[in-house]
Amino acid sequence: MNYDKIGMFESERIRLKENALGKSNAKIIWFGEHSVVYGKPSIAMPLYSVDVTAEIERTAAGQQIKCRYFDGPINEMTDNLKGVRVLIGTLLDVLGNRDLPFMLRITSKIPSERGMGSSAATSVALIRAFYHLFEVPLSRGRLLELANVEEKITHGNPSGLDAATASSDMPIWLIKNEINEQISFHLSRPCLVIADSGIKGKTGQAVSLVHDNVVDEPDLAIPLINQLGEIATLARHALATSNESLLGTLMNQSQDHLAELGVSTSTLDLFCRIARAHHALGAKLTGSGLGGCMIALAANHADAQKISTALRQAGATQTWIQSFRNYDISTGEKNDNLVK
Repeated sequence: MNYDKIGMFESERIRLKENALGKSNAKIIWFGEHSVVYGKPSIAMPLYSVDVTAEIERTAAGQQIKCRYFDGPINEMTDNLKGVRVLIGTLLDVLGNRDLPFMLRITSKIPSERGMGSSAATSVALIRAFYHLFEVPLSRGRLLELANVEEKITHGNPSGLDAATASSDMPIWLIKNEINEQISFHLSRPCLVIADSGIKGKTGQAVSLVHDNVVDEPDLAIPLINQLGEIATLARHALATSNESLLGTLMNQSQDHLAELGVSTSTLDLFCRIARAHHALGAKLTGSGLGGCMIALAANHADAQKISTALRQAGATQTWIQSFRNYDISTGEKNDNLVK
């Protein structure tokens, strides 16, 4: 894909900042895991409490990066970070200064391989930081286009959901290859509790397992896929109408269907039972399953704290509580390289 350059760097035309910052968020899939692969809708949302920060400082020479996986010259980054390396080169080309010397520091609170969109969130933070450095406006469309540079290298055929959600102020409604849009919602009191099982998710294995079920046992699997899609549609309406009780019920139904498809685990099942026993409105796995995280909807922050404590006592390696109060319900176009 070709990207139009902003213009060749000329110090008298473009005055670079000395330092720049870009942020993004983790994501969770709220509804539609696996069924999204089969053309059904899904809902994902950003997690403000789990973020990535990219900081750029201009230097006299060299292009250095420091992150949890690598510390050194960017041109010496290993192949497991090829997506990030290529994205940085693309950004410098687009912004018109391939040889710009700088130090880039990436700080991430997102655990890897938990279905929380770590690579996409890193890409979004990087893009925002470089556009901030050059003080160039960044549209949401361009942001997602550039994030796809890294995602294609890292994931092969990404749906676009991770980057769209990591860069969003509100939930994302996705139908693969058809619709990728922000949706409004109105929740004030409820909170979401996210718990890490401590077990790496197995996306490829889980997707293959569901595919085998669809092929080998279509009478069982296809109705479950269809029902997961219907649940996502009902959940969108529940979000728009503040029907938190229905949201919880739909989460429980979704978990039951995902377990029937074979992608839950004994640990995730246990976490869901514990969350419900501590007054969660609903609980389910999030992401591909076979490990990773679960989520629970609490009626208020006090309940969320009790659920979080119970899950940690049951073996969750990390928990986060996400309030909905600060979510932006505007879908208007804006400059997307503002620091989040």
